[in-house]
Amino acid sequence: MKHMSLQEIAAACGGTYHGSPGLASREVSSVVIDSRKVEKDSLFIAIKGARVDGHTFIPQVMENGALCSVSEQDLGDAPYPYIQVVSCTQALKDIAEHYRRSLDIKVVGISGSVGKTSTKEMIASVLSQKYNVLKTEGNFNNEIGLPLTVFNLREEHEIAVLEMGISGFGEMTRLAKIARPDICVLTNIGVAHLENLGSRAGILKAKTEMFDYMNPNGTIILNGDDDKLREFTPQNGITPVYFGLDPSCPFHADHIASRGLKGTDAEFITPKSRFQAHINIPGSHMVSNALAGIAVGYAFGMSDEQIARGIEANVPIQGRSNLIETGKYTVIDDCYNANPASVKASLDVLSCADTRTVAILGDMFELGEHSEKMHYDTGAHAADAGIDVLVCIGSLSADTARGAEETAQKKGLPMEVVHYASKEEFFGQADSLLKERDTILVKASHAMDFSRIVDWLQH
Repeated sequence: MKHMSLQEIAAACGGTYHGSPGLASREVSSVVIDSRKVEKDSLFIAIKGARVDGHTFIPQVMENGALCSVSEQDLGDAPYPYIQVVSCTQALKDIAEHYRRSLDIKVVGISGSVGKTSTKEMIASVLSQKYNVLKTEGNFNNEIGLPLTVFNLREEHEIAVLEMGISGFGEMTRLAKIARPDICVLTNIGVAHLENLGSRAGILKAKTEMFDYMNPNGTIILNGDDDKLREFTPQNGITPVYFGLDPSCPFHADHIASRGLKGTDAEFITPKSRFQAHINIPGSHMVSNALAGIAVGYAFGMSDEQIARGIEANVPIQGRSNLIETGKYTVIDDCYNANPASVKASLDVLSCADTRTVAILGDMFELGEHSEKMHYDTGAHAADAGIDVLVCIGSLSADTARGAEETAQKKGLPMEVVHYASKEEFFGQADSLLKERDTILVKASHAMDFSRIVDWLQH
């Protein structure tokens, strides 16, 4: 990482440096919170988690080559340097903010209720055709993960594409203060995290906190197909740029042709041009993701040819619409997370398969007081989409099964619906339920651990 001394770090987080004065000018090689990732001259920040307290690992990491630790505890006359702070979690964020501001780099911040990760992947793929890009990996999009992503920035990087995920008010403000985005992208305002944010209006308010710390000369890019975003006027005076399927959006698409599970062809229209590109990941929602990528590429002065290459280079990642051919089944691994909108989009993708279709759906969490109806409506959508077999797992998913059964019965649809209380119960029945050549969607909230089902289907 770029040069950052212990003295500089202590000042950035308001900590007190303890140790040899001669070491205060030494620079750290990396910042970590996982003792297993310590390398020579690392700064180790002792985060206190629900199960493990990082402070217990301080002697070990110092012995393993760390240059210094950040601690909430007074370590007395420790034989190694440490920086004492009131809160290690806050120190992590303060140091990351300082480090970000020391870098001459552009940042794209991405949020929204649905599609943050797939849009982030598309934007990073587009920008990588011209720039050296660092992107958020995995689920490193919260108040712990985002600072760690920032610490991975090196001087050779030109653009950081940062996913920013929240579940409550104030979180986005804190993330934006660290990221300081030059370009802000919002994919949509859905119904995820209603339990904490109350309504779509509350979600809009929380998501648009991103603009509070953005570059005042930056760009705001919004999904023009979303009613809440289309009506929104940023208070910072920046006029949004819109992308969407609506032809009134400056960035929109025409002649959209689905290739089923093999993706989508489309003609893309910008304020100055038109060009064709193929999207490898299935689902109509991927057209919107591509349009977001085009709008960002356009803001960075990229050519149509570069942007089209980036769209076509984008491929699925594990747990995100990842198509797996097992030899027995075709599995759509979309098990990373779920909310009503993303599940319905995935069911629409599954319905494009030319084999028998099976949806294995689990509980969706943090939906608030309307959870029962949202699960019911998701089941109804599965029936309307023509899914052949619906497997529902979990207590909340009983409502998904009920919605599917009642809709199928009312409309005379030949649909098989089963409900299991647990994954183990499903595993016991799966061999008799599934058939060779089935196309199987696996999707649920992350805490349901449906990656176990994906692994089971592959063996």
